[in-house]
Amino acid sequence: MTEINRLEVPFAQTAAPPQERATSAAGAWRRIEPTALGISGIVTLLLLWEAVPHLVTMKAGTRLFFTPPSEVAVTLWQLFATGTIWGPLGVSAAGFAVGLGIAVAVGLTLGILVGRSETLNALFDPFVTAFNATPRLVFLPLVLLWFGLGLWSKVVIVAFGAVFPLLINTHEGIRNADKLLINVVRSFGAKERDVIRLVVVPNALPYIMTGLRLAIGRAVLGVVVSEFFGSNEGLGVMMVQAASQYKVNIVFAGMIVFMALSLGMTGVVKALERRFGRWRPQRTAGE
Repeated sequence: MTEINRLEVPFAQTAAPPQERATSAAGAWRRIEPTALGISGIVTLLLLWEAVPHLVTMKAGTRLFFTPPSEVAVTLWQLFATGTIWGPLGVSAAGFAVGLGIAVAVGLTLGILVGRSETLNALFDPFVTAFNATPRLVFLPLVLLWFGLGLWSKVVIVAFGAVFPLLINTHEGIRNADKLLINVVRSFGAKERDVIRLVVVPNALPYIMTGLRLAIGRAVLGVVVSEFFGSNEGLGVMMVQAASQYKVNIVFAGMIVFMALSLGMTGVVKALERRFGRWRPQRTAGE
């Protein structure tokens, strides 16, 4: 009996109480809930899309231009397996990456400088407001005349579309920095660059990340617009050529690739936001 008790005690000590296990399970579900709900929403949409031809009677012409997701998946597999999509995808990805990189460099730098200087703010504000309010398609003919149909016209369109959300959000975040914290840092003899590095930029990180997420969407839009209306190669060009030949499955496949690019880049930004946002103090219920 003594030996049995000796064996049972460690087991009783290591077993978690039911309430603790329930709390742990609830915490795990809260961590995966957004991802699970997002995946379930996508799966539900795909199932409904797949079921439409079986539930709705379509005319012959309508059915010709309707492609269920199963056929799109087969087309995507064939495009990647045969290597047909790699060339156009590489061209589009290069224009997206270079254009977004330029937009990030210009938007962050100019947003910080304009946000910290009343003179620069007054000087640049009319230009930023005017260009941001003007549709990007207005500038497409000039960009094509100046840079041709190659990579650089695409880069310019992408950068021009992506720079303003990032610039405006960065500017707003810089302007809303904690004045009390800035004065405290300055009281210890910090210079302007130290204030920006230690207080202003960390305080503006949520604004910057929001601007970056918006910039990614504008960058993808810039790639699509430039390739639809003024390019001779790229994934958008492949989609236009497929549409002219009534190959709707290829059009949907290209659209899904662009959507996957946007989702992937946005996921990276969200991960960075969680990583760099840990410095922010947690507010208590009484504050």
